[in-house]
Amino acid sequence: MTFAEFFPELRPWVENLVNVWPAYYIKPQFASWQVLHILSMVILGGCTILLNLRLIGFGLTTEQPSEIYRSLRLWLHVGVIGIVISGILIGMANAERLYDSTAFLVKMIALVAGVIFTYGVSAPIAKADGRVGAGAKLAGLVGALVFGAGLYVFATSDLINPGMFHVISAAALVVLFVTRGALRWIYLAVMLALVAVQTYATHVMIKSDDFERLDPVNIGFAWAFSLVILAAAALQLISKDDRVGGENPTLAKVFAYMTILVW
Repeated sequence: MTFAEFFPELRPWVENLVNVWPAYYIKPQFASWQVLHILSMVILGGCTILLNLRLIGFGLTTEQPSEIYRSLRLWLHVGVIGIVISGILIGMANAERLYDSTAFLVKMIALVAGVIFTYGVSAPIAKADGRVGAGAKLAGLVGALVFGAGLYVFATSDLINPGMFHVISAAALVVLFVTRGALRWIYLAVMLALVAVQTYATHVMIKSDDFERLDPVNIGFAWAFSLVILAAAALQLISKDDRVGGENPTLAKVFAYMTILVW
């Protein structure tokens, strides 16, 4: 599934983008523009994590979410604008390759979901100190549907679907960070046991080139990891925590988890 499949009539225009200013200037200096793109992602990622961990009830808990948002607002804008502008410029210089790339389609779907969650969900909730208004709920629903569509394309597309383990790993680390007490140690022990079993199964029991057997085993472990992560997250979600604030702290936490993962 690619943009080429959805919009085949655009191919001549896409192929000519490399000859349009400023693409022909950027292409020889692609690495420098890629650094700007990555730097923007780092800025946005850092702001997103700080703000949404606070909405989950962790991190900078001595400050109200609204104060953290006011402090990070400028950098959130810088990160989003930097990603979009640098992405457009380097995309023009590599338009034909991206046009035929499923990974690029997934990235664009995630970008749309990320913008929705950042400005339509996370920011309003933070400004209201944890209260989830009707607008945030609607935006959250739309963002969740877009994010889900991206995950579906990611998980069902050949060659790129092993990348789902990156999403699973990110979710696993976030949940590990926000859980507490015995739950954290039980969760960590179960996850490490699954990693050990998966490593033995896919490196010792099954040959590395036996994809016919490896693929279903890895898919099974992906589901196993996901279920453990969801179970631990669910226990954290229903735990009472006055530091979250707002009238619906559980929903605020759910949206905060999703905002972190989508970026």
